[in-house]
Amino acid sequence: MFKSKTSKIAGILLLSASMLLSACGKGGEKETAGTAKNALEQIKAKDKIVIGVKFDTRLFGLKNPSTGEVEGFDIDISKELAKDLLGDAKKVEFKEVTSKTRIPMLNNGDIDAIVATMTISEERKKEVDFSDVYFDAGQSLLVKKGSPIKGLKDLKQGTKVLAVKGSTSAINIREKAPDATVLEFENYTEAFTALKSGQGDALTTDDSILYGMADQDSNYELVGGTFTEEPYGIAVKKGNKELVDAINSALKKMKDNGKYDEIHKKWIKSN
Repeated sequence: MFKSKTSKIAGILLLSASMLLSACGKGGEKETAGTAKNALEQIKAKDKIVIGVKFDTRLFGLKNPSTGEVEGFDIDISKELAKDLLGDAKKVEFKEVTSKTRIPMLNNGDIDAIVATMTISEERKKEVDFSDVYFDAGQSLLVKKGSPIKGLKDLKQGTKVLAVKGSTSAINIREKAPDATVLEFENYTEAFTALKSGQGDALTTDDSILYGMADQDSNYELVGGTFTEEPYGIAVKKGNKELVDAINSALKKMKDNGKYDEIHKKWIKSN
């Protein structure tokens, strides 16, 4: 009797284990199937591309308070990208990013790509994949007109330089002007407001962004020329070669058919 009961219990345990393994196997197959699509296929399946852009960067990505629409060079490039990938420039959704949040948002799946004045660097290549260069910029300085600061050599001890968190500009200025004090802000709007309120002596970032600030307030000007090369790229999650290739193809078409030059002349009048 005891032996019979033991056999029955053992049989039940074996059956339960078998069912559990089978369920796990099915779950694993389901997960594999669910992640099988690459980023480009997923974008085409949902018939929309979600792009992270700046909302505070004049000429590149700035939210118009009157219309609520985001406008600028990066915005128009993104619309052309949507047109090429999905056949309609309207099939793009814009989400706000900052220099600090853009890579985490990309890797979390909140956005499909970053088009946000993002410099291609070897360090960033470890985290994301980049398209070909779509805009060439260089780091410079913005000061109030009449400022004694005329270039890097004037950034001495006691000089306060404003920059944005998570940007290559903050790293570069510490290397180029080690005696200056660097104050970092969340975004360009905050940094420019701080400069205008006297919290700093100069603001540093890419010249393309600084031109937008000078365009906004003629009391400020760029000085000293550029002291770095800042090639901008469109970033996607690592390992998505198909999407990078599709973006590069779209960029080439824009340049070949004149659309890129049209967008450039529309926004970057000072370059």
